Amino acid sequence: MLELRIGSSGAEVIQLQNLLNRHLPHFQVLKPDGIFGPRTEAAVRQFQSFAGISVDGTVGIKTWRALDHGVTTTSDVSPVPFHDAIWLKIAAAEVGQREFPGSPANPRIIMYHGATSLRATSDEVAWCSAFVNWCLKQAGIAGTNSAAATSWLHWGQMTCPRPGAITVVRKNTGQNHVSFYISETKDYYKLLGGNQAEQVRISNYYKSHWLAQGHRWPKLPHL
Repeated sequence: MLELRIGSSGAEVIQLQNLLNRHLPHFQVLKPDGIFGPRTEAAVRQFQSFAGISVDGTVGIKTWRALDHGVTTTSDVSPVPFHDAIWLKIAAAEVGQREFPGSPANPRIIMYHGATSLRATSDEVAWCSAFVNWCLKQAGIAGTNSAAATSWLHWGQMTCPRPGAITVVRKNTGQNHVSFYISETKDYYKLLGGNQAEQVRISNYYKSHWLAQGHRWPKLPHL
């Protein structure tokens, strides 16, 4: 994709404006006119802020990638509702752990990998399922022992969407991800998990790009 900024024009700007309208439902709607003006720049800056990207108003590869993936970081600073999901409290305590650029790998993420049979030794290997396995293990609950996000679809028992539910979402391009459910709106699922923008964080997964495949809960009679 071309790098876009104030003064850019054309079909790529129209695509950008349509994506911004989709991802920023509460922002003033942009007219998809193909002209990158001040209003489009303001919307880009708003999106970059939500996505945890450097806020510069320029649409480069990182901004295009975030727009394409349909994932943004939540700006909600309200406390995570732990309720009866102790593993969610454990996960929240890990927020901020992230992949190290280059090598060596972040040893904390390697520790997450140790909760699966894959036991990867790089923090660049997908680790969303490893993180879920590790959090449950800390709570004394056996997970799937698998690094595959879809391994959770037949684990435990089916549940309704509720804080702490292990939730598998599938992107419209085929990518799968597993995380802990926090809440949702008509536009997105709010999930806490690992390997979200290369770190542990709470992110918004937009329903225009992601579909929930299932919500699972441990088979514990007292929960």
